[in-house]
Amino acid sequence: MARRQHRHLLPLFLSLALAAPAALRAEEAAPAAAHGETEAPAAGGHAEAPAHAEDATPAAGRGDPAADHGEAAAPTVMPADDSADTVPYKMLRSLQFVQDSVVLGDHSATEMQRFMLGTIDTRLRAVNPAVFDDDRNVDAALIYAMSGGNPQTLEYLVARDVNGYFDNRVTDILRKYLSGKGLLVAKTLVETAEEYKDKKIGPYLALVGGNVTIAKSPEDALKLYDIARLNAPGTIIEEAALRRSVAICLDKGMVDKGLEYSQRYVRRFLHSPYASQFADIFVRLLVEHDHQVKPQDVIDILSFMDEARQREIYLRIARAAAIAGKGELARMAAGRAQMLSGDSKNAFGALADFYGGMAAIPTDKIDTAARDISTISDKELSPRDQLLRAAARSVAEQVLRQPDAASLTQASAPNSSGQEITSEHAAAGSAVGEGAAPDAVPGPVVGEAAQSSISDAAGQIEPDPAFSSFVTSSRSQLDEIDGLLNKESN
Repeated sequence: MARRQHRHLLPLFLSLALAAPAALRAEEAAPAAAHGETEAPAAGGHAEAPAHAEDATPAAGRGDPAADHGEAAAPTVMPADDSADTVPYKMLRSLQFVQDSVVLGDHSATEMQRFMLGTIDTRLRAVNPAVFDDDRNVDAALIYAMSGGNPQTLEYLVARDVNGYFDNRVTDILRKYLSGKGLLVAKTLVETAEEYKDKKIGPYLALVGGNVTIAKSPEDALKLYDIARLNAPGTIIEEAALRRSVAICLDKGMVDKGLEYSQRYVRRFLHSPYASQFADIFVRLLVEHDHQVKPQDVIDILSFMDEARQREIYLRIARAAAIAGKGELARMAAGRAQMLSGDSKNAFGALADFYGGMAAIPTDKIDTAARDISTISDKELSPRDQLLRAAARSVAEQVLRQPDAASLTQASAPNSSGQEITSEHAAAGSAVGEGAAPDAVPGPVVGEAAQSSISDAAGQIEPDPAFSSFVTSSRSQLDEIDGLLNKESN
């Protein structure tokens, strides 16, 4: 509850910290020192202590001999750029809070995230280099670069790091990664992530390392994602690590681990703006590996969602499974969606019926399924689903169509010689064999008799026009090829 209250006050705090003159803050702190107070009350009247002990800014004059004797200490005017309220590590904490709020469901914080990234960028370029004597500010600059910050700002800071505040190994890795050359430092990145795993930048390096190694070694990437999410629970780092871990399990066929990661994602980041990406991956995991997935596993995972989201995911599963020919999974998902819809007359119930009917097309209930999907109004279906229904109806009509009587007369005599039977052979065979003994061997037909036999056969069985056209066209092409070969040989 406290986090939600502070979230609404964060823009006000930041504006006051950036705009308030340093002299005014010093004047407010001086009376506190004169009366022996140890801390000024928190902004906004909250009496909560700072999150970390090192965050408490000493009151002006504390430790000064004049203050010890009850005399008011002279206010110290501090340049605005070096204000203790806008040191990089404190500003980074605000950015982290905003980003974590976004993946936890506060989508209104997206604009604040962009503002914070721009503000920190400006601050890092204007800050006194001496602030990086504090390792927390060094970590803040590196984390900012890995959190969607301006890559050129890291270049700017490294180029001016004459005192060696930044670890060259880390900055070289990040500069290559941010410039799209991460594969060149993949091995070094994995080693560095392991070395820094217990530091503040550890989860970020592990996430970056997983992104780089996923192409060559998905198993190693999965281990790095585990390090990242375990060292940064409830953050945007864990959200990204879980989502990408499910994708790896999909590609490598690691169904059990994929379902385990999926359940954790649903329980923790259901309201993330990236949840739709997760849903796409999750549906593919179920459909492509349906033989390894138990229906109860799907029900258990989706039970952490509200009914509206459950219904949406079940409909997506039903559609994808029906298209892929996974009838059992499609029917299960359509049935669950129908149950959550409550009434088949609403749009969701109609979709559930449609996808259930689609799943029944390849079964012995095809006639019923074809009638069911035909009764659904076009208004209930999207343009894509209308095309899908048209295709399903076409398939059903072809399967249910009565056989054509003419097609039953196209059988030909067995070919004992193993040669291909052409239309001419079939026609000649039917003409000669008519009225002859089954074992009789037809004699050679020459001259006008041959033409007469072929003509009579053609009069009895008309050749297929399309087939005749194909044969004629093929012969003309062969003649042209033969002509070209003859010219080349000459």
